[in-house]
Amino acid sequence: MDLENQNRVKNMAEKYGAENLIVLLGAAEAEAAGLAAETVTNGDPTYAGSLTGVQLGLRVYHVVEPEFKEAVDSAVYDEQIGMMEMVLDVDEIIAEMSSMREQYCKY
Repeated sequence: MDLENQNRVKNMAEKYGAENLIVLLGAAEAEAAGLAAETVTNGDPTYAGSLTGVQLGLRVYHVVEPEFKEAVDSAVYDEQIGMMEMVLDVDEIIAEMSSMREQYCKY
């Protein structure tokens, strides 16, 4: 997660309360999604951004996870994400995101 996005997430958590936020990710690889998820839950593991050492514990999901997919209109999902879902390793992404939530989410 780039430094600008880390700042945005941190500012929103301060303004609205971490318990009121959900972060949606769309990274193409499980490892990248996991790194971003760890950043918004446990703090920046690269020690480069404003979330270094900041454990926000935010709820975080990838757009291909069932929890998100079931929450949006199926036609919109298919139009916007359907093609991407066909080429990604969805099971690997789900496993990585679930692991991050189990370890670090507070909400």
